[in-house]
Amino acid sequence: MNKDQVKGVGEQIKGKVNEAVGKATNNPAKELKGDLQQGAGKVQKAYGDAKEDAKEDAKDNARRNAP
Repeated sequence: MNKDQVKGVGEQIKGKVNEAVGKATNNPAKELKGDLQQGAGKVQKAYGDAKEDAKEDAKDNARRNAP
């Protein structure tokens, strides 16, 4: 797991908290902020996942090409 994956999940959690607080306090701006944070977190985690996949693919290719 790389730092982008961790930060992405963290951002998703913060977004869920903000969304819940927004709903509980009837604050649409806070709720929207939570939705946006969750979306940003998903994107960052997906980027981290892609980096991790590329890293694993590079390792696999290196192993296959080793003499």
